[in-house]
Amino acid sequence: MARVFIGPSHLCSVPDWEFSRVLRSAGHEVVYNLIPRQLVESEVMEHLKDIDAVVAGSEPYTRAVLQAHPRLKVVARVGVGFDTVDVPAATELGKFVTIAPGTNHGSVAEHAFTLILGLARHLVTQDAGMRKGGFPRGINTPIRGRTIGIAGLGRAGKAVAERALAFEMKVIAFDPFPDTAYAAARGIDLVDWNTLLAQSDWLTLHLPSTRESHHLMDAKAFASMKKGAYLINTARGAIVDEKALNAALESGHLGGAGLDVFEEEPPGILPFFHRDNVVLTPHAAGVDEQSLADMALSAAQAAVDILAGRLPMEKIVNRDLVRDE
Repeated sequence: MARVFIGPSHLCSVPDWEFSRVLRSAGHEVVYNLIPRQLVESEVMEHLKDIDAVVAGSEPYTRAVLQAHPRLKVVARVGVGFDTVDVPAATELGKFVTIAPGTNHGSVAEHAFTLILGLARHLVTQDAGMRKGGFPRGINTPIRGRTIGIAGLGRAGKAVAERALAFEMKVIAFDPFPDTAYAAARGIDLVDWNTLLAQSDWLTLHLPSTRESHHLMDAKAFASMKKGAYLINTARGAIVDEKALNAALESGHLGGAGLDVFEEEPPGILPFFHRDNVVLTPHAAGVDEQSLADMALSAAQAAVDILAGRLPMEKIVNRDLVRDE
């Protein structure tokens, strides 16, 4: 029997979720995190004693954490990103890292449009004004007929595209490895990065956090955008240089921003948090009731499979480890 630790606190409040039944049915002991927030490194270090696998949230799995726990074999991420896991260290130490592909793109797309509509219809400021006894009517911004630029036409980007088309928007997209058949079938123009910046009324980011995408949205990128355009980021905070974003907002070149992710999380209070043309959410885009259940189940099944000697290749991030075996 293996011991499997459940890291995300929001998965620990309901002990009879399907993911936990899958783990127990495979004969494993389920160990829950009882701290009602995201764990920090020292707490992860403490919780992983005598643990064989972890169903992981956004808590840090650093080299130090991984080295300190030789028994740990699997870090199964509840999500599709893995930037909080030191994958090279995990590979070096013989530990599998997995993700849950195809589980949360619908939630991300819905959230991206929540941010878009919140900005376009001045939802936050109108709500705040009404609650103070006012009646702050103004002219809203239409999105029909406007151009939405999608940076990254993977699962989430495609889900955004489907919704944008339903809103009668013109859709253009940039992707390093584009699905040309998908784009052609839906009338989506595939463009280069500079064209995406220049033509988008709304620019929404759906790229992974990599060395190449770090601060992709820098001062030059913001200057290349249309005056009055909006930025939406539900991908990863590191893609956006927050100092450059603040400067673009302060100058008035950028019309506004909807942000779900930040360079550091929690971000504290950043200089642009006071702005009426910025809508903020706490890295919540990929998590709704359905996506959370689906991600947790996928992660749990990955842990079960690997502990049993089966390799779910579509979920494994560090496939070099498979080749090494």
